[in-house]
Amino acid sequence: MSSFRANLVFLLSAALMASPAFATRTHRPAPAAHFSSTHSGSAHSRSSHRAAPRSHKLHGQTAIEPARVTEIQQALIREHYLSTEANGQWDAATEAAMQKYQADQGWQTRLMPDSRALKKLGLGPDYSGAINAKNSSFVDPPPVSTIPNEQASGFAQAAGINR
Repeated sequence: MSSFRANLVFLLSAALMASPAFATRTHRPAPAAHFSSTHSGSAHSRSSHRAAPRSHKLHGQTAIEPARVTEIQQALIREHYLSTEANGQWDAATEAAMQKYQADQGWQTRLMPDSRALKKLGLGPDYSGAINAKNSSFVDPPPVSTIPNEQASGFAQAAGINR
């Protein structure tokens, strides 16, 4: 009987020592309904232990550079959506003009310009320096007649062509 008790004490001790390893350390505040006006005056009210609310971090572009705003304004003026002068400031008139332009195209109106609208206004990305651009800095390949015979036969053999 004493060995049974010894084993039981050992198991209970092991369980008590292992239980903190499985405990959670995350504190979740109780629902707001739990803190009624009757608890607000008590010294042990949980409301005084609440953490400050976390601020929401904004992602993506939050402002447009003045030079880019000027380009957009000039394009909106050219398309007769903006009647003021381009001043580089994303003001209410510019925002309204862009929203009207996007709505007229059947696109969602957002506070920031839609990429489709910018492309249609001629303000999309510049691919003039891309590899496959018309006037790129890459030279045309040499004519076939300038390739040495050994190299040409190697190409033909690799391609499975009989010469």
